[in-house]
Amino acid sequence: MKNMLLKLYISAQIMRDALKNEEGQDLIEYALVVALIALGATAGMTGLAGKINNAFANIGTQLTSEVG
Repeated sequence: MKNMLLKLYISAQIMRDALKNEEGQDLIEYALVVALIALGATAGMTGLAGKINNAFANIGTQLTSEVG
């Protein structure tokens, strides 16, 4: 019985120490910021890619009409 209580106490101490440990918190925050920036960049690039595609299509059309 004492052995079981000792194991329970040690497990509780380990859990308490793990909850107090904030080393990984900074890493998670940076990962969330990077993910948010990547999401914003992806959304921005999707709209920008369509505009660039239209610009090159217009340039190609104008060149074709001038040459031909």
